[in-house]
Amino acid sequence: MNESLSPIWHPFTQHALFPDFLEIDRAQGAYLYTTDGRRIIDAIASWWVITHGHCHPVMQEAARRQIERLDQVIFAGYTHEPAEQTARLLDELTPDGLDYVFFSDSGSTAVEVALKMALGYWHHLGSDRQRVLVLEHSYHGDTIGTMSVGERGVFNQPYNPLLFSVESIPFPSDGKEQETIDALEHHCRKQDDVAAFIAEPLVLGAGGMLMYGTETLAEMKRVCERYDVLFIADEVMTAWGRTGTVFACDQAQIVPDIACYSKGITGGFLPLAATMCHERIFMAHYSEDRSRTFFHSSSYTANPIACAVAAANLKMWKDPQVLERVKRVTELQKIMLSQLENSPWLTSIRQRGTISAMDVKVPDSGYLSGIGTELYLRFQKSGVLLRPLGNTIYVLPPYCVTQDDLDTVYETISETVSDLLG
Repeated sequence: MNESLSPIWHPFTQHALFPDFLEIDRAQGAYLYTTDGRRIIDAIASWWVITHGHCHPVMQEAARRQIERLDQVIFAGYTHEPAEQTARLLDELTPDGLDYVFFSDSGSTAVEVALKMALGYWHHLGSDRQRVLVLEHSYHGDTIGTMSVGERGVFNQPYNPLLFSVESIPFPSDGKEQETIDALEHHCRKQDDVAAFIAEPLVLGAGGMLMYGTETLAEMKRVCERYDVLFIADEVMTAWGRTGTVFACDQAQIVPDIACYSKGITGGFLPLAATMCHERIFMAHYSEDRSRTFFHSSSYTANPIACAVAAANLKMWKDPQVLERVKRVTELQKIMLSQLENSPWLTSIRQRGTISAMDVKVPDSGYLSGIGTELYLRFQKSGVLLRPLGNTIYVLPPYCVTQDDLDTVYETISETVSDLLG
């Protein structure tokens, strides 16, 4: 090993193409500051986790108080007030029908937990249901179970021998919504071993920021209800205001049987995740027979410091001003996108709440599109953190972002794309 190089292996990074890494010294609000004094606008909320802004004083104070009281305790057979408070607040914020909270530490783990809950539910009922249905182009994480229910391709091809098989439902692109519903109904009706259907509601994140409508989401849930198939909503990215409401499922007025939350659950301050489920799923595991225990844990389950920060964040979501800020960012994004409508280099300009996305017109579209790397580096030099998904550029900022910040972000997008393709 070259002693002058860092020993760190970075996530989702091809080191041969990214030999150098910007070192961030501090952060505040919507900005990152490098060790050499540069300011960078965090236009993707540091991988979609920052909601109210970096180093928010409410979260800082919650962490500071908890550090002085309780750092960590085993969560099997013990509990603590930060976890109890976070669970109660989640129960208040989420729709009636999501009754129990299982804590973990990442979005991927939250989905793994959801899949195990679903399969465990049917197993303990004495049913043979084991098949999982998934939505085309989806992404749910990088652990074995979550890769299995994600789109097969570049993300997981080397690991195919480890993955279990699933049935894929076509994505409801414009004009093809009924095809999606018909396919879901066909699989549910034809195969009596379907245990669950998992979907990212309204927006598919890493799959390319693909968007679909609320009525389609509602109808997918209705199909699942008709055939008693558990509906799992992966709201790891779409929750906490990203799609314009606290939860994406709110817009379709549906209650999933199981829901996965992470990323913004602590405002981006510390790792935490929660998988919530209907009472019947909990009760299927509830027994004096220890073999029916839900066998899942991590060493840091419900870490008290992370839970204290989450509780502080969840209290903020009770303040109407928070959703007003979400609404403001949604309106600003709409205005900014309108300025790109006549660009000869961009297509499929789209928005859902605070998330905007557009595709660059290049022959090699998709996640491995060569333009993605070039765009990323040029955006970085311009003082903007944008990390394209191949030829798909998206903007997903913290809610403290200003109009001037977004002006800079969109000017940078327009000028950079024009310079590259013009």
